[in-house]
Amino acid sequence: MAILNPMSIGIIGAGAVGGYYGARLAEAGHDVTFLMRRDYNTVKSNGLTIKSPEGDLHIPKPQIVTDSKDISPVDWVICALKATTINDVSELIAPCLHENTNILVLMNGLGLEEFFASLFRGQHIFGGLAFTCINRGEPGIINHLDYGPITIGHFGNDHELVRHATNLWDTAKVEIIAAPSLLQARWEKLCWNIPFNGIGVCSGGISTDIIINDPQLYLSAQNLMKEVINIANADLTFNNSNQQINESKMIKSMFDHTVNIGEYRSSTVIDFLEQRTMEVDAIFNEPLRRAKKLNIKTPYLSLITSLIKNLNKKRLTYK
Repeated sequence: MAILNPMSIGIIGAGAVGGYYGARLAEAGHDVTFLMRRDYNTVKSNGLTIKSPEGDLHIPKPQIVTDSKDISPVDWVICALKATTINDVSELIAPCLHENTNILVLMNGLGLEEFFASLFRGQHIFGGLAFTCINRGEPGIINHLDYGPITIGHFGNDHELVRHATNLWDTAKVEIIAAPSLLQARWEKLCWNIPFNGIGVCSGGISTDIIINDPQLYLSAQNLMKEVINIANADLTFNNSNQQINESKMIKSMFDHTVNIGEYRSSTVIDFLEQRTMEVDAIFNEPLRRAKKLNIKTPYLSLITSLIKNLNKKRLTYK
């Protein structure tokens, strides 16, 4: 597919999320190179397959590499790594940059753009929040189950630069939402991630439908969400934002979406079940640190964070 202004794009972290959105950009006509390790041999032989309600897609010969040094400097880097690998960011991304390269941080958690801005030029840092149900299938296959919008904001909340970032996706089969406040968008994603990832893991690796249909777990998720919204609004005020999250609207929206997706295991639950290190610091610790700094009481978040940290510590000990 020919587009007027194709961009060169490097996908750093071509798992389920990076692989899916990178494939949609390639389908739209952009020049996309995937940093891929786990599925490299299969994709090299058989191509990359996307199964999706937005339309299945097969890329027979995607541009894939196992070392980011083999990616030429690009217009855009989309970083879709797990937050557990954040200390590798500089080494992985630096070879892909020229002086005007933009970086979209398509990761879960809080404080990520601040970290990226400490390594690279803040003017070129954007945050992306993927609201999607997606996972890996067999090697070389990505299953996109439902939803799929990306909310994009700029580290400095520059609206013109946000418009530039959203233009990248104009011809892609992805809904893009421009965020007037990146910090608020980060907190809104945590309104879902903290309750459903946290309770899912601490209940033994359960799916979202079990949480929704169990009255006590449902209430716990609701109480956790209220705490997250309370911290979020205090943090927004602390950072001189006039934006606030409406508690009743946010809770209704998050639970309505979760009911619709049915039996779904969150990314952290999958990591737990597959014996991988979980994204505890960015999703749980950082919000809790901010709550303590702002003197906000968080009995539910403190408990769930303590439990999941202990589970993660055991995982690291017995690896």
